[in-house]
Amino acid sequence: MAAITIRGTGVSEGIRLGKAFLYQPFISQGKSVRDTISEEEINDEVHRLQLAKEKSYRELDELIERTRAELGKDKAAILMAQQAFLNDPSFCPEMEKLIRQRRYSAEKAVNEVVEQFAAIFEGMNDEYFRERAADVRDVGKRLVLHLQGKKGTALSGIKEEVILVADDLAPSDTVQLNKKYVLGFVTRVGGKTSHTAILSRSLGIPAVVGVGKNIEQINDGDFIIIDGSTGECIVNPNDRLIEEYEAKRQREEEALRKLEQFTFKPAITADGFRVEIAANIGTPAEAKPALEHGAEGIGLYRTEFLFMNETEMPSEEKQYEAYKQVVSAMKGKPVIIRTLDIGGDKELPYLSLPKEMNPFLGYRAIRLSLDQSELLVTQLRAILRASAYGKVKIMFPMISSLEEWRQAKAILEEVKDQLMKEGVKFDPSVEVGIMVEVPSTAILADKFAKEVDFFSIGTNDLVQYTVAVDRMNEKISYLYDHLHPAVIRLVKQVIEASHREGKWTGMCGGMAGDPLAAPLLVGLGLDEWSMVAGSIKKVKQVISQINRKECIKLVEEILELTTTEEVRSKLEEFQKEKGLL
Repeated sequence: MAAITIRGTGVSEGIRLGKAFLYQPFISQGKSVRDTISEEEINDEVHRLQLAKEKSYRELDELIERTRAELGKDKAAILMAQQAFLNDPSFCPEMEKLIRQRRYSAEKAVNEVVEQFAAIFEGMNDEYFRERAADVRDVGKRLVLHLQGKKGTALSGIKEEVILVADDLAPSDTVQLNKKYVLGFVTRVGGKTSHTAILSRSLGIPAVVGVGKNIEQINDGDFIIIDGSTGECIVNPNDRLIEEYEAKRQREEEALRKLEQFTFKPAITADGFRVEIAANIGTPAEAKPALEHGAEGIGLYRTEFLFMNETEMPSEEKQYEAYKQVVSAMKGKPVIIRTLDIGGDKELPYLSLPKEMNPFLGYRAIRLSLDQSELLVTQLRAILRASAYGKVKIMFPMISSLEEWRQAKAILEEVKDQLMKEGVKFDPSVEVGIMVEVPSTAILADKFAKEVDFFSIGTNDLVQYTVAVDRMNEKISYLYDHLHPAVIRLVKQVIEASHREGKWTGMCGGMAGDPLAAPLLVGLGLDEWSMVAGSIKKVKQVISQINRKECIKLVEEILELTTTEEVRSKLEEFQKEKGLL
């Protein structure tokens, strides 16, 4: 039988070879479920739903305790978020409403509400939020399981070495995986920012997700190879391939062991150029793991996650506690807190945001905050109060004009005056900067640099706005690349503008965490690099093995290139010469 190669997305590094185990999680199958009920059955149906909710809550309690013990508080928080759905006044109560008003069966009511919630998340621009749809469906499956009196396959009960193959793995499935026996897993759906992907990285279990319908080519018991770095899955490999990948696995494990030595080392090039390496986080629970991965600060704290998990606007006190928790955890290391970056693509029921034809170019981020200034005032008060506990910096998102910057800065100064009059402690000298995500801001960087304390380049949005590519559109995603020559020129322009004014520039987009781009960014003189915590060691390793003078020369050569492909090839050639690829 010839070997078959299936490609997906590698979300957790590592090569594993083993027998495929096809996993069928609990779903509403095998039992006929009515869509509607009679008037007399309404109270009984509501009671069934309430019992299912209680059982689900207790079950999650047990999983949370196990996860907290095995993986830590931050990973347990993923399952706590699922519990929060069960307590959400627009979740289970809405199901009960459908039972009473439309005479839906409990199962149909659960599916209806779950899919409404999932659709909201899947319609968002941010990949992280889109992946939350899987968490909602996980809760829904659990409720249906208990409604039908079923028990799912206990993944913790697997007692032989296997590679798990599934349509999808819910976070609550993933935390049950026993590393001794589950060597890795492959799923039909999923992305890099799914909670399942995050948990697989925490567990150290290699994983390939999003392989699509080709997963049907894997049969139970097939011998397979998965590569969690490249996203490849090889079904029924021949002896030559098995030998090749086994040798590659051994080399990879040795490289990972060497990588550990860079965790807490500063990022310094071979000729002494020092840069700061920070982490991007979205919740207070991610601060400690960032430190454990070697972060020298938080380069981007996405505060919108706090707003997304609420059914009403989070109060100043609630925001203050969350920001204070991160600042205190970082023990004096810098924390850049970005003000609310939300808009027409992210629905918040308590904001009643308008539907837009083009939400990514619409009423969002700083535009929303300036229009609804009470949101910004409350958030700035909370951030400033947290600044009394560490080194806080404030950053405004999606600034596209000097008018917006000046208006936001004026509101900040008013808030400072208020706090002073109230006798509230805060750092009056807190640095204030802007995200450079819009080409107009990059073009006017020399003007902005005279007024701001720092820049932080958000390459994810800068790329899509510069080359007019919706990064979520699969048909044109091939055009989306942070190594596009125009993007590189804008990055260069911003860094040089800040340096002329004695200011600094950071980067908190995906480009900062790309090891291939590291020599380019060193040559451009980027001061601060912020990335997902898992990329820190590799980027530090690359920086330590290059010479800045050579990187400056490399930049000069790259600026003469005209296509993204040429830039990528040049960087690959450079790293191969240095033994980095």
